[in-house]
Amino acid sequence: MLRRFFYFTAILTRLTAPAFAQMDFVGEWAPRFHEDQPERIPGPELGDYLGIPMNDALRLRADSWDAGLITMPERQCNPHPSTYAFRGPANLRISKEADAVTQDIVSYTIYGTFGRATRVIWMDQRERPSANAAHTWAGFSLGQWDGGALTVETTHLKAGYLRRNGVIHSDLASMTEHFIRHGDHLTIVTLVRDPVYLTEPFIRTTDFVMDLGQHVAATPCDVSVEAVRPKGAVPHHLPGANTFLTEFAERSRLPFAVTRGGAWTSLPEYRRLVASASPVFAAESMVPSADESAVEVLPVRGNVFMLVAGGRNIVLSVGPEGVLMVDTALASVAPKIAAAIQKLSARPIRYLINTNADADHTGGNAFFAKLGKPIGAGGAGSALFADIAAADQRAEIFAHINVLNRMASTTENVAWPTNTYFSESKELFFNDEAVQILHLPAAHSDGDSVVFFRRSDVIATGDIFDTTSYPRIDLARGGSIQGVIDGLNRILDLTIPAAQQEGGTMVIPGHGRLCDEADVVEYRDMVTIVRDRVQDMKARRMTLDQVKAARPTRDYDGRYGADAATDVFVEAVYKSLQK
Repeated sequence: MLRRFFYFTAILTRLTAPAFAQMDFVGEWAPRFHEDQPERIPGPELGDYLGIPMNDALRLRADSWDAGLITMPERQCNPHPSTYAFRGPANLRISKEADAVTQDIVSYTIYGTFGRATRVIWMDQRERPSANAAHTWAGFSLGQWDGGALTVETTHLKAGYLRRNGVIHSDLASMTEHFIRHGDHLTIVTLVRDPVYLTEPFIRTTDFVMDLGQHVAATPCDVSVEAVRPKGAVPHHLPGANTFLTEFAERSRLPFAVTRGGAWTSLPEYRRLVASASPVFAAESMVPSADESAVEVLPVRGNVFMLVAGGRNIVLSVGPEGVLMVDTALASVAPKIAAAIQKLSARPIRYLINTNADADHTGGNAFFAKLGKPIGAGGAGSALFADIAAADQRAEIFAHINVLNRMASTTENVAWPTNTYFSESKELFFNDEAVQILHLPAAHSDGDSVVFFRRSDVIATGDIFDTTSYPRIDLARGGSIQGVIDGLNRILDLTIPAAQQEGGTMVIPGHGRLCDEADVVEYRDMVTIVRDRVQDMKARRMTLDQVKAARPTRDYDGRYGADAATDVFVEAVYKSLQK
């Protein structure tokens, strides 16, 4: 009987036990290097694109990369993103947090990756952040057990390295990982997908062993001037001008075509394919289109909220004095926006600020001005437009004088700015916070302003910065490519990042997701590189049609738009350089 009891107990245990044990990863891990050691310790060589399923856009972008980029003060503290963090020589410390009541594992935290971008893997299957939320080096990771392996899906990544020689992924990339433990050995399999730069998932494995005697040290980063260069200069190679790309092939005694990467170079018939291959670049932007009917509110910091209406951003200061709005979007969505604002505050709208004169920034002016109320008798703008103020108590509208000049000929006076400035800046103090309105001349237009909420440490940029497209340069209204670049550099003068070049001053673009300094740097570098390419083509006496045909934006088109708007951008760059 006792033997039969133990027999049935063993059967029951097998039936009720999970098919695979969930192997915990808590502890300290040291890296192990194999054939990947040359890439991970001294670093990959220039022109080594072996094994990367890259498209022609990424190939051009990597060819243009200059190592001088990492000497720039605004890039010196960039850590490796989680897509590349395990590839450095750093040790890992993995810890976990459990629910105090149920003891279910809520999260794993990974500390010690190269650059120390601490990463959290959430195990409670919480909802992912909004598509308009900020991106980070670590991204947002959700994990779940798949047999004996932990599978992790990561989104909301900043643009960063796939290989530290100019091979990057865009901020539209996502990653799947499998953490697999066998005793004291940990293998991490990563699959990176990027609709902008990869033709298929990029797969690689990285190995660690348990090592309780290792030391995971803090590595604070202090920015210094490592190279003297003109303000705003961005190190890069012009297309076809990088003379270092063949060195890896020559030293390794490999055909140059093989070192150029691409999924097809791993196939036996690559020699025939390379002979027949022709460059293919993006035909359209991979950025998802905005829902024109959607209205979403995201808290940013302090008094400041970001309201997204049909892909257009409105910035709100909400506090005891009422509501201040930066831009008013289109008149057609004003009632929906008003309903969203009323959920945040029952107090009146006091001030409107227009960052430019475009209809998608001023269309709701009349609606919201009438809906609002001034502070005090007639408000600060009562001396100007006294007749309007006396007859109709409404919120004041602030803008640069050139915005009023543009709107005066196209709109009714109820939508006009009632308080204008013509100097470098205008100052307010509202909701216990200093608010600076700063003029950026000859940028998107001649009337552009950015708005700096100093206590909340948030900047609203208007159309100077846009994560969804190339800059819109209105030549007829005084815009220029150099003004856009100067404006982006001015924004970077105001921003101060927190640790690992992340967070700190938050930046709200005219269109697109919430950002910080690192995102502005990525955009500023792109605009500067395109300017330099067009400038070089003009110096070689290429016509506008020839420049358009050469597609100086072709390595960025998949991210910022390869449609008719791209030709408009290139033409604006060409003509403004001509001026």
